[in-house]
Amino acid sequence: MHAPSYYAATARDAAGFEHLNGEVDVDIAVIGGGFSGVNTALELAERGHKVALLEAKRIGWGATGRNGGQITGSLSGDQAMLREFAKTNGNEARDIVWNTRWRGHDIIKSRVEKYAIACDLSHGHLQTAMKPAHMEELTALYEEADMRGMGDALTLVQGADIPNYLETDIYCGGLLNRHNMHVHSLDLCVGEARAAQSLGARIFEGAEVLRIDHGARPRVVTATGGVTASKVVIAGNAYHLLEQPKLSGKMFPASLANMATAQLGAEVAQKINPENLAVYDSRFVLDYYRNTADHRLMFGGGTNYSGRDSKDIATELRPALERTFPRLKGVEVEFQWTGIDGIVLNRIPQVGRLRDNVFYVQGYSGHGIALSHIMAEVLAEAVVGELEDFRVWESVRHWRLPFTRQLGSQAIAVGMAWYRLKEALR
Repeated sequence: MHAPSYYAATARDAAGFEHLNGEVDVDIAVIGGGFSGVNTALELAERGHKVALLEAKRIGWGATGRNGGQITGSLSGDQAMLREFAKTNGNEARDIVWNTRWRGHDIIKSRVEKYAIACDLSHGHLQTAMKPAHMEELTALYEEADMRGMGDALTLVQGADIPNYLETDIYCGGLLNRHNMHVHSLDLCVGEARAAQSLGARIFEGAEVLRIDHGARPRVVTATGGVTASKVVIAGNAYHLLEQPKLSGKMFPASLANMATAQLGAEVAQKINPENLAVYDSRFVLDYYRNTADHRLMFGGGTNYSGRDSKDIATELRPALERTFPRLKGVEVEFQWTGIDGIVLNRIPQVGRLRDNVFYVQGYSGHGIALSHIMAEVLAEAVVGELEDFRVWESVRHWRLPFTRQLGSQAIAVGMAWYRLKEALR
């Protein structure tokens, strides 16, 4: 069963995939049925490789099927990326980071078109400013985009013009981006899994991996069978505990809260968000929202960095929703759900090898839809021996905390409290 989310309730394809019973032999085994795993499997299947993907629950069960559905060029670790990439790529680092902002968009659009995936993919996003310091940052981003030839897709919006885009008075400006998108995340992931399946990939649900028996041809072991492969990719993000001696202390879980209102009707949905934009603000811990295809408001925020799920999401998020859109005061919340994201200290996705034939990726720190598609492409290239892009990411230095997941999450929560204080003082 999926989490009781809007996505699960409105999914176009709920038929599911096969279960693993017995032994399977393939070229590559992929562990994890979210965006990273599914798209790695699809990339490899497109290259003609024999692939098996193992998902412990359902395809898209984790953060992939519980997020805000926003595909943006934001990178919370962009400054850290610049520093790290400069060590190995010099002056090219800024170009690498800039291209990383948008590479995932092109992959997703191409994939949706190629495989005719119905997933409510829509263009348009507004990053809002809640104080002048935010507007300065958005102006700098606009100027770089304009310099790089993207000026036609972006518009700086002054505070007086916000009502043209949103029925709210809480922002002092924003950056409108027509290149960014939003999507029904679960439909996108399941559609991509069906595409991989159509190319011969075996997609297994209910196949929790218990361990990896390493060797020249590793065997991925489940309770009902195993998959032997020449290479293995671990793409479970925050939802697995495999290979902990090497992966522990690098990434910690954070709980993401989201909800969706009852259907508002086309007229009200158009009044509060006339251009059907996805929106988030510029705070370090932000609110994010968008209209759904069936005219609800999906609203998320208040990331819980302790790693514990929120007890009553609607009660926690309602004040922010009603402050943003007073028209919706008292609106019924029909769906509310949480998901676990993987947080990395420097906010750069972790990509590497545990052995020559075992690869891993994890830690999107809240920006996983576009990044996961990029990392899937990078991983697929690396698995078949094309290591140029992979080495850029593998070379990044990541801090490792000598804590359990729970203690590590508490440490990150303390750090986030400091960033909230800095944000308040800006």
